[in-house]
Amino acid sequence: MKEKILQKFGEVFGGDTGASVYFAPGRVNLIGEHTDYNGGHVFPCALTIGTYGVARQRADRKLRFFSMNFDHLGVLEGSLDELKPDKAAGWTNYPKGVMWAFEERGFEIPYGMDLLLYGNIPNGSGLSSSASVEVLTGFILRDMFGFSVTNQDLALIGQYSENRFNGVNCGIMDQFAIAMGKENHAIFLDTADLKFEYAPIRLEGAKIVIACSNKKRGLGDSKYNERRSECETALAELQEVVGINSLGDLTEEQFEQYKSAIKDDVRRKRAKHAVYENQRTVKAVEALKAADIAQFGRLMNDSHISLRDDYEVTGAELDALVEAAWEVDGVIGSRMTGAGFGGCTVSIVKTDAIDGFIEKVGAEYLKKIGYAADFYVVEIGDGPRVI
Repeated sequence: MKEKILQKFGEVFGGDTGASVYFAPGRVNLIGEHTDYNGGHVFPCALTIGTYGVARQRADRKLRFFSMNFDHLGVLEGSLDELKPDKAAGWTNYPKGVMWAFEERGFEIPYGMDLLLYGNIPNGSGLSSSASVEVLTGFILRDMFGFSVTNQDLALIGQYSENRFNGVNCGIMDQFAIAMGKENHAIFLDTADLKFEYAPIRLEGAKIVIACSNKKRGLGDSKYNERRSECETALAELQEVVGINSLGDLTEEQFEQYKSAIKDDVRRKRAKHAVYENQRTVKAVEALKAADIAQFGRLMNDSHISLRDDYEVTGAELDALVEAAWEVDGVIGSRMTGAGFGGCTVSIVKTDAIDGFIEKVGAEYLKKIGYAADFYVVEIGDGPRVI
């Protein structure tokens, strides 16, 4: 891969002298969905697929971008003196947003760069291609200019840029999982205070299989911000009767005790998901530590049902994939992952059942939805690095 993207960089930007090669992973969340902005726990892991970058410092303040995934767009140009969101700038708003966020934090970027990207994360799949680009850009800036920032800082800067520059009110999970990834471990993260622990993923005789619905969705134009607003209103209503800082502070029993303070049935369902999903995530990690993978799978299934019925973010495509998965022998658990409204499902499947799983779920999905899904058997990888 390194040789391939260096060669392309040379073709596009005139030689590869002085260029360095980088990688940042994508991520999948095993359980704990739509909890990260509700002060709850999440359990994501970094993947071995992600975004590759080749970068070279310039002597001026010009920015030149090229993506091998959107090569028909050619070289897109910008400047460090004009870091502002621009719809016409397309995907380059993500790296530019991170540069802007660094400068907002007082890090002066003295020179521009030539930057080539290549991602092998399916675009629009919900495996965090945008967060991968953000963390990668931050990692490149740190390496190129010697900025004193930790990997955790890179996650926070990436989230800040997505919130403030790109207008998507995302939580911290995606950037954190990518910046802090560790091979063969998932990250049990409390999004309220960023306390975390690495939990080894031991799936003896099973693997993680991701099914991509191929229904494209964009976070900014989905109902993501609407869900977040509903939860914020529900929290404010609950705070009138109980002293909490976030929905993640409540147990299931406490929620049932105080839920009548939420004036609207829909908001009550949204808040219920946030509370119960947080507790499911805690229980899922306990199950994993006890090597009870069957219980982990049951909690994954329950998570999907809650996302379908209480949070209403699944949609026909994701439901078709998950419901087909539940019918296949050898499936330990299956659920949607990511923001929803398209994107992917994540399943834990016994290794000897994977071929049958892909065949059966693929056929059922094609019959129900009318176009094909793509399947990826994935490994859990490390965070960003120089290649």
